[in-house]
Formats: sequence, C-alpha cells, structure tokens
Amino acid sequence: MEFHHVSVMLEEAVSGLVKNPDGVYVDCTLGGAGHSAKIVSMLSRAGRLIGIDQDEAAIATARERLTGADCRVDIVRSNFSRFSNIMDELDIPFVDGVLFDLGVSSYQIDTAERGFSYMHDAPLDMRMDLGAELSAYDVVNRYSEDDLTRIFADYGEERWARRIARFIVDERKERPLKTTSDLVDAVKRAVPSAVRHKENGHPAKRVFQAVRIEVNNELGILEDTFKAAVSRLKPGGRIVVITFHSLEDRIAKNTLRDMAKGCICPPELPVCVCHHKPEVKLIEKGRRPSKEEIEQNPRAKSAKLRIAEKLPAEGKE
Repeated sequence: MEFHHVSVMLEEAVSGLVKNPDGVYVDCTLGGAGHSAKIVSMLSRAGRLIGIDQDEAAIATARERLTGADCRVDIVRSNFSRFSNIMDELDIPFVDGVLFDLGVSSYQIDTAERGFSYMHDAPLDMRMDLGAELSAYDVVNRYSEDDLTRIFADYGEERWARRIARFIVDERKERPLKTTSDLVDAVKRAVPSAVRHKENGHPAKRVFQAVRIEVNNELGILEDTFKAAVSRLKPGGRIVVITFHSLEDRIAKNTLRDMAKGCICPPELPVCVCHHKPEVKLIEKGRRPSKEEIEQNPRAKSAKLRIAEKLPAEGKE
C-alpha cells in the first residue's frame, strides 16, 4: 500500500515555522514528507532539513518525495525522543525550527495489517516502529487488570475502563486475544448495549487509542522532547506542535506555557527568589483548522496548532 497521509494545517504550520530560508529545520514526525516537502520548497540551497521517523514505509516515501530538493536533506530512522542525540550525531548545535505533527498517520490507520484500526480485522500490533518489542498483543494479553484499567482510563479517558479490563482478562483465560476483532468484541461485550446505542462513535475507539499510546509511549516522551527541542533553538527559532487529542495537547500546552513564564515562585513569597526567566513567547495557543479543511479532511477536526518562539538569553540580542 502506498504511503498516503494528508498533512493537517500545512500552510499555517510551515509558514509559522520557516522564518529563515537559509536555516536548519527539523521535522520530528517526517511521515510521508507532507510538511517537509513544503518546508524544503521554502528553503534556499544554504538551508537544511532533518527528517526523523521510525516507520520504514514513511521513510521510503519521504526519500522519494524529497529527492531533488535544492537544500540539503538528512533523513534519520529513529524515535524523536532521541532528539538531542540525533543533533549531536549530525554535529548540529542549534536549529532554526522544529516541527511535531503528533498522533498516528492516515497511512498507518488505513493499512489494515498494522492493527491500528478497529474497523479492520488484523493482528493486534499497533507498533509505529516495527522493530519495537512491545505490541498491542502484549499489552492486551499480558498486562494485569489494574494496568489495563489504568491505561484505558488515563490514555483513553474511557469511563468503562475497569469493566472492559475485567472482560478482557476473563476472556484471555480461555484463549488469547489475537486480532483487532477479538479486542473489539471484548469491548462490545463489556460496554452495556444501552450505552453503546446511546453514545456516538465506535465503542472501541477510546480503548484502541489507549493501547496505541501505551505501545508507542506516545505521551511519556513528549515533555522532555519539547524541552530538548527548545534548548536547541536559536533565538527567534520556533517550535511548532500539532496535536490530535486532549492528552497530548495538554502536555504541549502546559510545557510551552511553563517555558513562557517568568517568575515561578509560590505566590505567597513577597519577592522573587527563583530568578526564572521565560525561554519562549507563545505565538499560537491552540489554533483550529478551518471549516473548509475539516470538510475536506474530517481527520483534521480534533487538531490544534501551537507555536512558540525562542527568546534571546538575557543580555543578548
């Protein structure tokens, strides 16, 4: 299957990112190079793009799509949690911009055999990096009832988390859950039929989101990686983050907001003793896609765009 992914808020994200055509930019979620293709079109021969992704299919498509770019292009197969290490390995101390387009790609959802979708029967997998050890099968069949309850509640915000976890544990005593259909059936049996008919959306949607996040540690790596990216920005450089659900957006919002703060002393202190200085200023604070974009690409509906700009160190311009 050809790698196909429609980049959300393409114009808004890239125009907010690229301010120096001679600069160095990092696309931490390269995918099929939708955003990266736009980035390189705005760079001069002196510019440089680094694309990071852990999905082999994405990298193959990106290499082909970015062939012939005027600027230098480096593609790295890795997890963006290694951001600082990757920059060190490439001998790049500072960059002009970093982009994160979070979540799962359209290609990964639509490729049935990857096991991301509750709409297709496939082996329980959900690994963005096919070389990773932990899969959805491992989570569903080996996690305890308490751990399943936790991830369904925390990562899926599923109010029937405990009941679903109990049904899964009871079922796997008879046989392991091997496919996406097995997991969907377990969720449907756990959620009362009156609730399933009343609520909008697929009953397994939140459970699949939760398992996917757990398999790929999607939330655990975000705060530290955002901070690492900002630490590598030149003054005036920008970090751009596109999120697709409330959990990852909360991390992006809080991390950037905290980095934009000055004094962080407790309010009861009469004078500042922390001497904390803001590192960034907020440019976009949760911009939504246009109505027209959502009509053309319904998967854009939940997206939010956040942009922050690195401030000069005190005493420097």
